[in-house]
Amino acid sequence: MAGAAPSAAAGAPASERIELTVGPVLYWWPRETLLAFYAEVAESPARTVVLGEVVCSRRNEMRLSDWLALARDLAAAGKEVVLATQALLASEAELRTMRHIAEQDEFAVEAGDASALHVLAAAAKARPERRPFVLGPHINIYNRAALVEHALLGARTWVAPVELPLDGVAAANPKANPVQGPAGAVQTEVFGFGRLPLAFSARCFTARHHRLPKDNCDFRCRSDADGLLLRTSGDAQPFLVLNGIQTQSAALHALLAEAAELRDSGIARVRLSPCANGFSEVLRRFDAVYNQGAAAAEALQALQSAGLPGALVNGYAHRRPGLEALREPVLAVAS
Repeated sequence: MAGAAPSAAAGAPASERIELTVGPVLYWWPRETLLAFYAEVAESPARTVVLGEVVCSRRNEMRLSDWLALARDLAAAGKEVVLATQALLASEAELRTMRHIAEQDEFAVEAGDASALHVLAAAAKARPERRPFVLGPHINIYNRAALVEHALLGARTWVAPVELPLDGVAAANPKANPVQGPAGAVQTEVFGFGRLPLAFSARCFTARHHRLPKDNCDFRCRSDADGLLLRTSGDAQPFLVLNGIQTQSAALHALLAEAAELRDSGIARVRLSPCANGFSEVLRRFDAVYNQGAAAAEALQALQSAGLPGALVNGYAHRRPGLEALREPVLAVAS
């Protein structure tokens, strides 16, 4: 991989840029597909890339050594790289892998669950000079008091839970008075694009759908590049997506038109969750709207025609049901 990270866009001062984070790939893509995807990401406007298997350890085409090699390539291309741990651990082998990730010093780590948080906090206490860690979206932090507690453990970035509205995010870590920790002011990141990760279970629902046991699943999720879509029984409307042990929304959360609200809320980072088709266009459009002054309405229309795997919604950001698409109020903010 070659190339340098893009410089600040002329349309937005550096102090007002909204940086893009490419979240971890949540699906089981073949190794060759993953490497090709990240070669494109290396040339994209994204500043940060989160790597690693966060859903199921049986998806093992990429070992930790492979993720580290990929991380070094992306870092050489100018990206800030974060290694993520699984959101639900169910075996001693998974715990060992989590410890290996959390205890390495080469790259920052995103805590996927409380066990990773425990290891990262202990490491930060023993070695304050270590890289500060990231609080992943599945760590239950919904208010300022909880964020203060976690910041004191050594966290520098907080990825807010996906269902927390923007005003709730701002209340927890306000722009005028951000939470402080040993690593400095905590930065806020929100989930800005992709199928919403709603729940995890010890049971693999993809395997169950195919009438297979979890430990002999035939790796069926390899056939679902964007998860297995479920529809309602009555009117056959897209409802949920099965992704192994993870349940997701069928629609795609998209905060493309909320740039003004994000800045007012002190949110300087937005996470875009990869999908199999059209993701390079997603990155381009988000950067154009957030940082180059492009019109949000036109960008939304372009994305709706980009072959994405679902409709675009934004209800959670505005204290509404997540599957609502509040187009008129949102576009009014961007105009």
